[in-house]
Amino acid sequence: MDNSSGVGVLDKAASVLSALEAGPATLAQLVNSTQLARPTAHRLAVALENLRFVSRDMQGRFVLGPRLNELATAAGEDRLLAAANPVLTALRDHTGESAQLYRRQGDLRICVATAERPVGLRDSIPVGATLTMSAGSAAQILLAWEEPDRLHRGLRDAKFTATVLSGVRRRGWAQSVGERELGVASVSAPVRSPSGRVVAAVSISGPVERLTRQPGRLHAPAVAAAAGRLTEVLKRAGE
Repeated sequence: MDNSSGVGVLDKAASVLSALEAGPATLAQLVNSTQLARPTAHRLAVALENLRFVSRDMQGRFVLGPRLNELATAAGEDRLLAAANPVLTALRDHTGESAQLYRRQGDLRICVATAERPVGLRDSIPVGATLTMSAGSAAQILLAWEEPDRLHRGLRDAKFTATVLSGVRRRGWAQSVGERELGVASVSAPVRSPSGRVVAAVSISGPVERLTRQPGRLHAPAVAAAAGRLTEVLKRAGE
């Protein structure tokens, strides 16, 4: 089957990326794999390096770059959002509480999907709302598995402690009572990428009167199961 695009420079760049799919390569190995002229292979590899599609390893060999992983993650996010609404709706119906999906963006977390409780007291958080990373069970989830330096930076202004996050990692879910907003409780659990990295948090939230001061006892299994379903979606997308 002919996989050419008909655009010569794109086909040559694609041949460089395809060659690197097999692993690190020197310029000579790239020339051998792609059958490109040495100056052409070098020019394309360096151009792709400038665009972060290609990087160098410790030996100076060409390797696939971080931009490819970022694009793959973005594709996974689309699948995550497509799957989120039915999962959050089922979680809301099971628990009777509003359900949300959060992603981290710098020092904030953003609600990217939600299923609201239709009647009665509710903790209404619209899609696109930005909340602090210093309070709330979703913030705990999005911070708990970070690299140590980012974790310690995140704890500076946080209403929760390193001990709390240690408990979150041990249990696999987080809870908060009046941490983000007086009278509001929440329970959250992590959504993971195929590599195991935490990429989102599934949450339910509502008044303490309903969720009690130990909301995890009531709803942690359901929230963790919903997060697990979304993790499975990303796993299948990465296969």
